[in-house]
Amino acid sequence: MRAAPLAVTAFAAALLLTGCSGDSDSSGGDKSTASPSNGTTCRIGAMDVEVGPASVAPAAGDTGNIPVTFTNQSAECTLDGFPGIDLNAADSSVSLSPTEGSTPTKLTLAKGTAATVTLTYTRGEAGAEASLDVKTLEIGLPGADTRKSFKWSYGPVQGQGGNAGDPTASFTAFTQAGD
Repeated sequence: MRAAPLAVTAFAAALLLTGCSGDSDSSGGDKSTASPSNGTTCRIGAMDVEVGPASVAPAAGDTGNIPVTFTNQSAECTLDGFPGIDLNAADSSVSLSPTEGSTPTKLTLAKGTAATVTLTYTRGEAGAEASLDVKTLEIGLPGADTRKSFKWSYGPVQGQGGNAGDPTASFTAFTQAGD
């Protein structure tokens, strides 16, 4: 008779641990995977994400820098790796790569603390075949499928070697923001 209560206890413990993974229900919330270090991967839905203020590239061929700050609004969580950053035009989408030489970082964010990445881009010529006419910037956190989208107001992005599908843009690794 003791087998039944033990099985129920084990099942309840498994459910409890599953609830800590950061996965959401079917309501369309964020999905993320558990981090072995502290049990919780940061979720974009639990972050206040601020894009800018930017150092905008004023003309074609100029370089601009856009800081993206992620402030944790929930329980302590971990950022482990690089964010996913896409530039979306009307009929195409391009995933950016980290800046050459960047190494992924692992940061633990307590509630109210922040991390930043900086997106660097070269402004393209408006209407040029070699420029990507970006409409939105889409950002996701490492280990999660959910993303947030932001209006892009920084002009077209120049393509490398005349290829708009290979934009001259990249981003840094996460760094701790603030003190």
